[in-house]
Order: sequence, then C-alpha cells, then structure tokens
Amino acid sequence: MLVLSNDTYLNSLLSKLLQDYLEQTNSSAPSQAVSASSNLEIIYVLLIIGLFGFFTVGVMLTNIRARRLENSRDPYNTYIATDIWHKKDREYFQAKLIENYKLCCVFENQLAVEQPSMQIPEARSS
Repeated sequence: MLVLSNDTYLNSLLSKLLQDYLEQTNSSAPSQAVSASSNLEIIYVLLIIGLFGFFTVGVMLTNIRARRLENSRDPYNTYIATDIWHKKDREYFQAKLIENYKLCCVFENQLAVEQPSMQIPEARSS
C-alpha cells in the first residue's frame, strides 16, 4: 500500500508540473519575451560568425599579398633554386666518408684466425 500512495503522489505532482508548464507556454506575454531573446541570440551568433569570417579573410589576403611580393631575384629564392649547395654538400659528405675510411683500421687476432692445418679438439662424452 505504501508504494501505491507514493505512486499516486508522484502522478499528481507530475500532472501539476505539466499543467503549470502548459499555462506558461499558452500565455502571450512570455512568448514575446522568448522571441525577443531568441532574436538577440541569433544576432549574437551572426556577429561572432562575421568577426571570425572577417579575421579569416584578412589572414588569407595578407598571406596572398606576401606571396606576390616575393620576387624571383630574391636572394632566398635564388639560394633555394640553385643546385650548387646540394652539390657542395654531397662533395663534403663524400670527403668526410673517405677521411673516416682512411682512419679506420682492423686488428687481426692470430689465435682466433681459422687454421686448416690444425685439428680442433672435440670434447668426448663419457
């Protein structure tokens, strides 16, 4: 019986809340306030999107303008366009490789070298 009384109380509470909500939505004054605040929200969102678009277009135009100002006679572009530096780097690398090869030496252990004339002793299992 205790469950039935709680269930009845819950149903009456929910029905009262639903009626209050319906009364608030049916009245004309609050609907005008809601629509006015809705218009302000739309204006705010459009303002933010507009500012973001303005900023993005500004960055794009600045980048395009900077690229146009680059000239083919610019020393930086000339440095990158020429292959002279790549050849010099390759020659330097080859010289370093040859130098390191000349510095390299191999030590030979005479006792570890395989000698075919001698027989390697085998361990006998007993």
